[in-house]
Amino acid sequence: MLLVLPIMLWLGYKEITCYFQKPEAVLVLGGSSAALEREKFAASFAHQYPDLPIWVSSGSPNQKYIRSVFAEAGVDPNRLHLDYQAVDTVTNFTTLVDELQAHGIKSVYLITSDYHMRRAQIIGEIVLGSQGIDFKAVSVPSEYSPEPIEKAIRDGARAIVWLITGHTGATIPKDRS
Repeated sequence: MLLVLPIMLWLGYKEITCYFQKPEAVLVLGGSSAALEREKFAASFAHQYPDLPIWVSSGSPNQKYIRSVFAEAGVDPNRLHLDYQAVDTVTNFTTLVDELQAHGIKSVYLITSDYHMRRAQIIGEIVLGSQGIDFKAVSVPSEYSPEPIEKAIRDGARAIVWLITGHTGATIPKDRS
């Protein structure tokens, strides 16, 4: 019980601070065949928050196309930041966390597919959370089943390794299924 209580208090504290912290940017995770759906969703979502900058991490390969998706949705192109450094979910976060901090961002809307959200939340808590950045998860609906818990555990461990060493392990071969 003594071990569970501090964890529950910390989680409660995180929930309360996240509730009152207003996101200052939108972070869209790309890097899969679902990137286009995430980008279309984000373009629509951006209308609710017309002043927030939008970062797309390793989205659809055709930057011109991504820009057109947002332009067709009426999103000011100056709000859009495309970043192609990431090669996987862990690096979606580790390659942008410094830039988010440099812009003074303390909270983001995190947009990814519903089946991918568990893994993204675990990594986000570790990478963004360790740098004082909160997030509010926004799931893009899909017809896919949630990813296996093993992927979340593996990438959560990689995020912890990044915290300790500054390396993500992105070059280590992993199961792509």
